[in-house]
Amino acid sequence: MQICFDTQNIYYLPQYLPVAIELQNRGHQCKFIVYEDKNDKTLFDSDETAKKHKVIWVENESAAYDYYLNNQPDWIFFGNTFPHLDKIHQNSKTAQLGHGIGPKPSYYHKSSTPMTVRFMEGDLRLKKIQALYPDGNFIQAGFSKLDPLFSAGAIKSFPFPVTLNPTKKTILYAPTFNPSSIEMFPDGWPADFPDYNVIIKPHAISLNRKRYKKQRRKFRLWEKHKNVYLTKDNEFSLIPFMAVSDILLSEASSTLFEFAALDRPVIVCNFYKLKWTYRGIFKFRFENRFEKDNVLYKDIGKRVNTYEELRTAIPQQLNNINEFHAQREQYTREHVGMTDGKASARICDYLEKY
Repeated sequence: MQICFDTQNIYYLPQYLPVAIELQNRGHQCKFIVYEDKNDKTLFDSDETAKKHKVIWVENESAAYDYYLNNQPDWIFFGNTFPHLDKIHQNSKTAQLGHGIGPKPSYYHKSSTPMTVRFMEGDLRLKKIQALYPDGNFIQAGFSKLDPLFSAGAIKSFPFPVTLNPTKKTILYAPTFNPSSIEMFPDGWPADFPDYNVIIKPHAISLNRKRYKKQRRKFRLWEKHKNVYLTKDNEFSLIPFMAVSDILLSEASSTLFEFAALDRPVIVCNFYKLKWTYRGIFKFRFENRFEKDNVLYKDIGKRVNTYEELRTAIPQQLNNINEFHAQREQYTREHVGMTDGKASARICDYLEKY
C-alpha cells in the first residue's frame, strides 16, 4: 500500500513516525506531505529521524488536496480536520490520528469532518467521541506516540543530555504556549533548584511565532544556568526527554497524560498569563475554551497556584512518588489507553485488513 501522512505542523511527527516505521517494516510505502506555509524546511531537514523518510513539500492545504487527488494513495493520515473529503474518498481512505490528547474542545471537534476511521486512545475518550458522533467509525488503538517508550528496555536506550549530570534528579518543564505559565516563572528560577537538572521543552509555537518573543526571552535567561538544558528548535519530540526525566511540570497539555502514563509524578502549574482577549469582560472566552475541560487534570497530580508553591512541591513529590499512583493509573486507562508499545501495530493491522 501507499500511505501519506498529512503534516500540517512538524509537531505531528512524533505521533506519525511510529506508525510509519511499522508500516515500512511491513513493506508498505510511506510519504510525509509537509506544508511549506507552516513549517521551517531547514528545521525539518535537520532532524535525523525525519530525513530517513520520503518527504513531499507542498505549498499549503490546497496544494496537499491537489496532490492527494492526483496521486490517489491507499490511505491518508490526518492530524486535524480537512476539507473536501468527499472527493478524496472516491479514491483514498482516510485516517485521523491526533497529535495530542489534551483538554481543548478541538480534540473532539476534529471529528466534525468524518474520515474513514479515527484511531482513539483511552476508554473515556472513546465513549465521549462515540456519544458526540454516533455515526463515526472509531477504533481504540492506544497512543502511538508513546510506543517508543514502552518497548522492552526502550527507556534505557535514550541518551541523557551531555551537558547535565545523570546522577541528579531531572525536572522536565514542558509549558504550552497559551495559556502559559512561562511568563509567571522568575527569570532566575533554575537557581532555586541547584541539586536538580532542569530540561526546558517549549512548544514549537513558542519558539517560532513572532507574538511569543517575550517567552523566548525567558528561555534565553534560563538557558544561562549550568543545570539547564533548553531543547533545540529541531528537537521537536518530547519523547527522549520524557524518558530521562523524573518529574514533569506543565499547565494544560496532553504532555501531562503522556508523562503520567510512565507512572512518574506530574505537577499542574495552575498559574499562567492570559492574553488580553481572555481577561476582564472576555474571561468567558477563556472559560469556554479551557477551564471547563481543565477539570480533567483535577487529580492527575499535585496542583500548584503559585511559583512559591512549586518550589516546595517538586521535592515533596519526588520524595513521595506514589502519592498519585492510583490516579495516574486511572488517567492512563481513560485517556491514553493501552501502554504495551503496540498501538502502531494495532493501527497497521486495521489498515491492512480494510
